[in-house]
Amino acid sequence: MNIHILSLFPEMFTGVFNSSILKKAQEKEEVTINVVNFREFAGNKHHQVDDYPYGGGAGMVLKPEPIFNAVESLVQHSEHKRRIILLCPQGERFTQQKAEELAKEEELIFICGHYEGYDERIREHLVTDEISIGDFVLTGGELAAMTVVDSVVRLLPNVLGKAASHEQDSFSTGLLEHPHYTRPVEYRGYKVPDVLLSGNHAAIDKWRREQSLKRTVERRPDLLDQVELSDKEKQLINELKSKL
Repeated sequence: MNIHILSLFPEMFTGVFNSSILKKAQEKEEVTINVVNFREFAGNKHHQVDDYPYGGGAGMVLKPEPIFNAVESLVQHSEHKRRIILLCPQGERFTQQKAEELAKEEELIFICGHYEGYDERIREHLVTDEISIGDFVLTGGELAAMTVVDSVVRLLPNVLGKAASHEQDSFSTGLLEHPHYTRPVEYRGYKVPDVLLSGNHAAIDKWRREQSLKRTVERRPDLLDQVELSDKEKQLINELKSKL
């Protein structure tokens, strides 16, 4: 996969993209990540990328020329299918399902805004997707881009140590993930549940599923409407809800 990020502050990405899983993914050549300063494509003497909004109002608006020019420079010699993603508060809420969808693409281009907003022509005539990572406002799109890229890259083949490492993540199954334990068996009087020490894999799977259901009922009951449940699981959920 090829990932390009358009930003006015490319230095923000150095630590994140050169650490941990993202670094390993690049070393394995599962992904290439290219951060572009779109100020270089401003096409004017002072490299100005923003201007006052027509009609008045507070703040500055990003001009269309630098962003169109930067994207066109990236795609003119590329034959990859691509998604051009605008990171903004008005976008589609980012989910694990969206990450899985994007992980199937050959090329992703992320546009990180700053200032008051974007010229609407960028949204209408250039991008294929608009993504928001939550109902809050950030100074720019850089942190959102890092979040989305991390979520997508870890789903690529051969990036994580085991093929199934991400399959039981929270939201991948539609539920929140079950609890995890490791050594020691007892710490300060707190013990690992006996079932996890039993070696009975069917019982362990059953416990984990029940714990996922319990955690989801307690913390994100809204997710249950999208999950296929057995009759026994529905009964368990009703019992759990009655205790809340």
